[in-house]
Amino acid sequence: MGVDGKSSGSALAAALFLFAAWTLATWVLEGRIDTLLRPEAVVDRAIYAILANLLIGIAVAIALLRMLIRKGWLTRQSAGFGQFTPSPVRLAMAFGLGLAFYMLQGAPSLEPVVLLNAFCQVLVVSAAEVIVCWGVVGATVKALLEPRGGAVSTVGAALAASVLFGLYHFAHSAPFDTFRMVALLSVVGLVTSAVFFIARDIYATIVFHNFLGVFGVVQALAASGQLGALADLQPPLLVMAAATVAMLVVSDWMMLRRGPA
Repeated sequence: MGVDGKSSGSALAAALFLFAAWTLATWVLEGRIDTLLRPEAVVDRAIYAILANLLIGIAVAIALLRMLIRKGWLTRQSAGFGQFTPSPVRLAMAFGLGLAFYMLQGAPSLEPVVLLNAFCQVLVVSAAEVIVCWGVVGATVKALLEPRGGAVSTVGAALAASVLFGLYHFAHSAPFDTFRMVALLSVVGLVTSAVFFIARDIYATIVFHNFLGVFGVVQALAASGQLGALADLQPPLLVMAAATVAMLVVSDWMMLRRGPA
């Protein structure tokens, strides 16, 4: 599906406005006050996760997708929310591929409890990242470039989503807010782009992308000698992960599944 003229400009402007609002919320609630660098800031972490990611990154982003789909600028399929998503097969493949990438990068820990805690810890951010950068912006850019051909539109969308994913990290606390890290994450984002535009399954993409976050968290804790913080099961992390899945599934069902295909 392609969009043109005034429609294309409106769709892209809406997608970029969402990205800007989500990034600003991340900076205000996390990067500005170094929330993730303060283990004792439990309340601040919860506020950041709920407002920036659950609310804006997932619920508001899916509401915007609903509008873009209703206006005919996107389809559920192009945004990764097609009729046959989530697919158990694609989810299993994404999990296996993500775990393989984690292993290939060095696997700082293979303790099941550590991996489960880390997976739950980063899930809320990963879900928001994939939905905003790929499900909204990437799909919109691809639709805009569609008249230029499938290859051009896919490459253009992959680059746009990956670069914005990298730039978004300027809103985070150290060490993610450096030019070197942003450039590295933009390159890493290309791998997520490949998964998204091949699978066209937002759920599978989130599972894969989350393993990239797991590696970052576990590696950082291992380097600082704080890996023991994840050695025991962390109920708050499990609760936040469950809330993330619930928000994603309910928003998808209420705002997209009950709308146009």
